[in-house]
Amino acid sequence: MRAITLGPGADLAGFRAATRALVGAGVPPERVAWSVGGAAQLFGEEAGAGGAPLRLPRALADLVPMVVPHRDPERYGLLYALIWRVAAGERHLLEVASDPLVHRLGLMRKAVARDLHKMHAFLRFRRGEDAGAERFTAWFEPDHHILEAAAPFFVERFRALRWSILTPEGSAHWDGAALRFGPPGRKADLPEGDGFEEGWRDYYASTFNPARTNLKAMRAEMPKKYWRNMPETALIPTLVRNAESGTRAMIERSPSVPAKRNPERAVAAMADQEPRSLEALNAIIARSEPLVPGATQAVLGEGPVGATLAFVGEQPGDQEDRQGRPFVGPAGQLLSRAMQEAGIDRSASYLTNAVKHFKFEERGKRRIHQKPTAGEVSHYRWWLDRELDFVGPRLVVALGATAVLALTGKAVPITRARGPFRFERFHNRFEGFITVHPSYLLRLPDEAKAEAYAAFVDDLCRAEALGRELAG
Repeated sequence: MRAITLGPGADLAGFRAATRALVGAGVPPERVAWSVGGAAQLFGEEAGAGGAPLRLPRALADLVPMVVPHRDPERYGLLYALIWRVAAGERHLLEVASDPLVHRLGLMRKAVARDLHKMHAFLRFRRGEDAGAERFTAWFEPDHHILEAAAPFFVERFRALRWSILTPEGSAHWDGAALRFGPPGRKADLPEGDGFEEGWRDYYASTFNPARTNLKAMRAEMPKKYWRNMPETALIPTLVRNAESGTRAMIERSPSVPAKRNPERAVAAMADQEPRSLEALNAIIARSEPLVPGATQAVLGEGPVGATLAFVGEQPGDQEDRQGRPFVGPAGQLLSRAMQEAGIDRSASYLTNAVKHFKFEERGKRRIHQKPTAGEVSHYRWWLDRELDFVGPRLVVALGATAVLALTGKAVPITRARGPFRFERFHNRFEGFITVHPSYLLRLPDEAKAEAYAAFVDDLCRAEALGRELAG
């Protein structure tokens, strides 16, 4: 037999070290005796301490730290039995919900998760002083060994405050910079009730709805065992006792007639909220969150109002997202070179994208561009329409299929529509020109790039001549 003694409470590190050693030595679960009481040790026959890390399925790796805090003394033995079976080849064991071992550990996990939720929801701090500085202290009596697992939640929630959480088996202390754990605390160490508690009780009483009093639901959501440590619960008996009379008073109270609203004024107010200039529109775009999370910032259009030519691309790329400017990456540099060869002054043109945020997929350290969906293009379409309306170009050059979709509202094959085109959507009516996106040229094999680039420059030459004709 191998006897394993782990530290008190939730000794996750000790359990992991012992498990690696035991699995590495090939020790089956029936030959291991687990106990709690001190530092993790291996007794009896050597078990190969310091075994290699185990490669476990993600579901099992997530289960272990949620079961270790359970108060059941058999938790370590049950977890080791599960790990042993998975390491022996039952890789999908956790998917067998009817397996007695999986079922029991699942119930233990739920119990710990429920205890964590109760601590997050029902712990109450009291304000006091420590060495002349403000400090908040709370008392809680968890069902399981969850203090170390629960404390990071309060660090995130109250990072700017100094606080301590006291429990019968340990304590957690945050000084604004570091979290440390200490010996058990006493409820008697709590500060006296403060003005904050009084304000909280007043708020709770003011939000209590007597017409929706349901004692069974209240006890299910807030078990009575937690009431003694929550200041607002002292009010519950009185609030419940007065619920019937309070409901009757609400019914008897004369209903108030809502004030009539003038719809014409509401419509006028909505119209006033619309941007009145390109700068105002750009401020709205810059404040907006990306539809697909991940982008660093919105990339706004660039160029003068009244430009003869406006170029509309697909969406910003990696470099555009980092620099906050359109067409500055490899495709943008290729576009600038082609514009110069076609006699187009980039600084006198307006450049923008149909989609304003970078959509990508991370592969290692690289951010790989992902094509926006039709729904995402539609989401940004109003911005593009208003943007072009403010700029007022003589000719809009659509670079690629996504730009065409944004400008027409439908998919148009580039190969068939390449050349002059009329963009008609909503109140905007623009003479247009369709060509490929410069990123398309970068993806071509080397032997095809020269011919495709020459055709692209020719398209820009035609667009420049058409724009000059329209401006004249």
